[in-house]
Amino acid sequence: MSAPARRRGALVALAAIAPAFALLVGLGVWQLRRLHWKLGLIAEVAARVHAAPADLPAPADWPALKPEAYDYAHVRATGAFDYSHEAKVFRALGSPKGRYGGPGYLVVTPFALAGGATVLVNRGFVPQGKDARADRAASEIAGATTITGLMRPPEWRTWFTPADEPAKGLWFTLDPASIAAGLGVARAAPFIVDEDAGQAPGGLPQGGETVLSFPNNHLSYAFTWFGLAATLLVVSGLYAWKARPA
Repeated sequence: MSAPARRRGALVALAAIAPAFALLVGLGVWQLRRLHWKLGLIAEVAARVHAAPADLPAPADWPALKPEAYDYAHVRATGAFDYSHEAKVFRALGSPKGRYGGPGYLVVTPFALAGGATVLVNRGFVPQGKDARADRAASEIAGATTITGLMRPPEWRTWFTPADEPAKGLWFTLDPASIAAGLGVARAAPFIVDEDAGQAPGGLPQGGETVLSFPNNHLSYAFTWFGLAATLLVVSGLYAWKARPA
């Protein structure tokens, strides 16, 4: 191949490689930005979780609440549990903080506030075989009581989430709207409160099992994209070296 032909080939290759190199570098930079965002999110959640509990937002403010603004907020509320309308949400607890784990249920109980509004409270986890109401009768607090816990937005359903079975009092996501409808609860909050650990007399339900794990692989992803960009640059350099005039 003549020298002019080799030069033309190198220029064509460079024109094809440059956009790919820019794309790979751009993806690496994007992952670094995502890393910065994720670290900020983790710090913000930790601050909310460990903050002293604040008063639950008033029912009049519920329609304007944004999940990103209240998720994991540590709150307290005074009201009365309605144990006759409990729901169970299937959950396989893989890394329990308390004694029990494995397959079981999250016990969701309506908590009536003064004025008539209701908050659905995730009282905690019960393992299969100990999920009957009679097995945890000691946890039932009569009359008005004050609870603390973390505000959580509705969980997302996926294509693989089984259909709920309201007739059996069984759900597969913590979706306050669906659970409230199934239980016939009016004026229910659009969020759920995960009760703190140690608030259920008798030990069950096992509170404080809110998952606080946030996958953070953005740095490794950034290194991958930058590594591919560097590899492309090296390969391009070798090609250009071989295509140089003799």
